[in-house]
Amino acid sequence: MKKETNTQKISHLKRREIQAPIVSAIINGFIKELGKERTLEILSKIIEKDAIDSGRLLADKFKGNSISELSKLIREVWCDEGAMIIDVLKETENEFHFNVTKCCYVEVYKKLNVSELGKCLSCDRDFSFNDGFNPEIKLERSQTIMEGADHCDFRYFKK
Repeated sequence: MKKETNTQKISHLKRREIQAPIVSAIINGFIKELGKERTLEILSKIIEKDAIDSGRLLADKFKGNSISELSKLIREVWCDEGAMIIDVLKETENEFHFNVTKCCYVEVYKKLNVSELGKCLSCDRDFSFNDGFNPEIKLERSQTIMEGADHCDFRYFKK
């Protein structure tokens, strides 16, 4: 008998939408027990490790960890299904600069009434992600839509 397999792909955005309600319930439970400051401190460490692991996994999946693979990953994973609209400002072998002009991740967290956790659950992962993907690539970012700016300014540089 042939085994059926589910090959339906879940986008990065949909994955976050599925995870957010249970994660926020768990976080809020810990906040009640431990306080907000201690909970967010612990959460930050967990998310940092998860982002590093994700960076390693995606470098492996994209069969490389250069700026070129990072650019491809951002377009194919983070921007999948219009999750982010980016305006590429510069793309070379050693640099990838873009602005996010629309971020549906923000909209998902708002819709689920967990906006206050969006930065921690999504935006803060970006810096640690690089440590796993390629520690020789540095991210500079001074603002995010999640924090109220009109765009996110991603600037990746090879060290």
